[in-house]
Amino acid sequence: MELSALTQTILQSVRKDQFCGFDPFDGLNSTAFNRSPFYKSEWMRLAWLQFHKRSTINFRPLIGVPKKRNPKGMGLFILGLLEDYARTQESQYLQDAIELGDWLLTQQSDPHLWQHACWGYHFDWQARAFYVPVGKPNIITTVYVSRALYALWEVTDNDTYKNIALDSANFIVQTLHTQHDGHEFFAYIPGETTFVHNASLWGAAWVAFVASKTANAEMAQLALTVAQQSVNAQKPNGAWVYGTLHHHQFIDGFHTGYNLEALTLLKDSLKTDRFDQTISQGYEYYKLNFFEADGAVKYYHNNRYPLDMHCVAQAIFTLIKVGGQPEDFALVQKIMTWSIAEMYLPAANHFCYQKTQWLTNKINYTRWTQAWCYYGFAFYNRVLAEKP
Repeated sequence: MELSALTQTILQSVRKDQFCGFDPFDGLNSTAFNRSPFYKSEWMRLAWLQFHKRSTINFRPLIGVPKKRNPKGMGLFILGLLEDYARTQESQYLQDAIELGDWLLTQQSDPHLWQHACWGYHFDWQARAFYVPVGKPNIITTVYVSRALYALWEVTDNDTYKNIALDSANFIVQTLHTQHDGHEFFAYIPGETTFVHNASLWGAAWVAFVASKTANAEMAQLALTVAQQSVNAQKPNGAWVYGTLHHHQFIDGFHTGYNLEALTLLKDSLKTDRFDQTISQGYEYYKLNFFEADGAVKYYHNNRYPLDMHCVAQAIFTLIKVGGQPEDFALVQKIMTWSIAEMYLPAANHFCYQKTQWLTNKINYTRWTQAWCYYGFAFYNRVLAEKP
């Protein structure tokens, strides 16, 4: 299928559900489980969530998990819609983006509690390190939503989008700035002391971007200071582990891509060459360790599986934004050809979630898979159309 047509097929599929859908982590939205005494147990919540995340059978309709919009997913769709609008000037893309942007304005986490613009997920979320109730803001959702709203302002000149997007940096600086165990970083969620590199770097990148737009020298310096903490943690071979906890010592592709894209945004925003060597080493490691000869994008540096379209989409952004050389575009084309052949389900009009060596998980996850694929492909289509 021609790439732009496939991109539209993905979009039309999610439009039918009004951009609502299931998510790998939405198991705790189950009305059946919520009414049971097991919900009070941290370990039962974790087990329940992980069971539904890992299952290749979608039990959600049976256990009372509704299809819903995810704020981060809506941010991704807005960014993709604006890419398609820039390429085609077709008004429907912009109309959809505005509708989703206006919806996001209504979904901010409690402004009385958090004081500044921020967003969380539409489900309770239990991790090994912490529990996050529905709506509690997190840094990744906040950054992606803010990027989307700012991009929407650039097209519409509606200052509400810009002001809300820029205000989120105040939330990151005032609420998520953390000093703990010898590290200085932006926490994933308020009150958390776990240092996760991709979360902290995306926070630093967005604070740097806002600092560049508002001439805020204090914010700019804080962004550099925080980013340096993750730069210091880069291994000599260019790799990053996910975080500092003992169960965060894995190295995966899409979070490595996050780190590199975030550092590149920070570099461009503050016009600094301070992290050039870090980006160069990290990018070399990324290209050497996360791609195979057939075009497959590996999840882990030492394991081809699981194959995951989230990794594919992030590879598009990393290879073009951080690399951008002819050989990088050639690799992107190879990756996309592979992903369409191996991961797309033509009868269902969506990409599957994951493939392991033995099983394929065909569940349609809107935020994790389709939103990322749509945004990644729309971005590639636009960049390709603008190349001389």
